[in-house]
This record gives sequence, structure tokens and C-alpha cells, in this order.
Amino acid sequence: MSASSHSFPKLRQDPDVLGELLHSLSQPLTSLRCSLELSLDDVTEQQQESVSDALQQTEKVIGMIQLMREYVDAEQSGAECCPVALAPALRSVIEELSSIAAVRGVRLRLAGTCTATVRVPESRLRLALQYLITTTMEAQPVGGKVMFLLSEGPGGAVLRAEGERGFHEVRRGGRMRPPRIRATTRQATSVPTTAGAARTASTASTLCRIRLAIASRMLETAGASMVFGNGDVGSAGFVLRIPRRVGTPA
Repeated sequence: MSASSHSFPKLRQDPDVLGELLHSLSQPLTSLRCSLELSLDDVTEQQQESVSDALQQTEKVIGMIQLMREYVDAEQSGAECCPVALAPALRSVIEELSSIAAVRGVRLRLAGTCTATVRVPESRLRLALQYLITTTMEAQPVGGKVMFLLSEGPGGAVLRAEGERGFHEVRRGGRMRPPRIRATTRQATSVPTTAGAARTASTASTLCRIRLAIASRMLETAGASMVFGNGDVGSAGFVLRIPRRVGTPA
């Protein structure tokens, strides 16, 4: 007897299914990581390098699974959530990241304010802001600065992040696209890159694009819009627009 197309659950319309699969996948990997950590003290010196490498790869996979879960969760509507004020959340995240920026030799500055709110869980809003700010911060050279400019007008609120060398909006084919983050340093043009370093740079670049995609999805699901900068080192930035209708409680 042939089964009709209605006999199977519509997996594409049920993000909980993918979330459960990712959770089930992360459990054995977490156990594997714990086992590898414990075995570091029991193996010989010659084996420690192999175990350490396996541990690093396992942690990378666990991190990727976490990003996949965040990407799936980002599409869920926040219509039933209480509106979260943008300005205090942004100020708090910048304060938390300022010490990390200082270690990298980058300054973070916030100017202006707004009364806009976003219908998204506060934890999700903070994560989106963290990904946006971290990516912009990491694109700056040592001694650079990132200005975050908050403003508000009849159409709504605007948050602009401008790197030391300014910001240029980029649209491709009429649609927003996350910038291609360059994972190189200023010395990369003069010092040959080994295969291992190239793979690390490629992974870092991929993670940047994934985090930007997650942040965009979280905010755009809540009704905001994103435009990114050109992604060059020292000039990456973004513009976040929140229409007044998004910041007005229903």
C-alpha cells in the first residue's frame, strides 16, 4: 500500500524537530569532550598532542551545533514577548564587551539614545547585539575605535556602528547581505600563511558570517532591518533600523 504525502510529518514546518535532533547530537559530543579532557592526564606525552587535537575538533563541532540551534531559534516569532528597550540593552552589552575590546586595543563608544523597543526575548536581543558588536570590533586595527550612534525620528530608531575608517552601506541585488569578513591581519600580506593558519582564518571568517546571519535573522524576525558595511578591515559596520510600529506595544 502506497503512503500519501500526508502520512508523514511536515518536518520543514516544525523547527522543534530540528532542535531536538541537534540537542540529541550534542549530548554524545559533550560526553566525548568530557572523556577526552579526563584522558589528557592518563595518556603518554606523545599521545597528548593527538588527544588535544581531538578535543579541539570536538569543541568546534559542539560550537557549530550551538550556532545551528541559535539559527533555528532565531526564526521563531517574538510576538508574544514583552517589548525590550533597545538603548539599555545596547549599553549593557557594550559595557560587557569593553574589556575584551581593550585587550584587542580597540575602543567602543556609544552616543545618543532612543525609546525604541523590540518584540524579542531579552536574551535573544542581547545575543544579536553581542554578535554584531563583536564582529565589528574584531574588524578594527589595533588602536581603532567603533562608534555606536543611536538616533530616533518620525520613522523610528536607527543604530549606526561606524568603524575607524567610516561606514559605507552595501546592498547586493536589492537585498541585504552579510559582509565578507576578512580574517587576515595587517601582517598577512607580507608573511606567508601556512596551511594550518589558512584553515584557522577560513574557519574564523565562516563563524563571523554565521553569527551575523543569526543576528540578522533574530532582529529581522522582530521587524527590524539590517544593512551591513563593506566588511574591509577597519571599516566594517552596520545600520540597524527599527520602525516605530515595531517599538510600539500592541
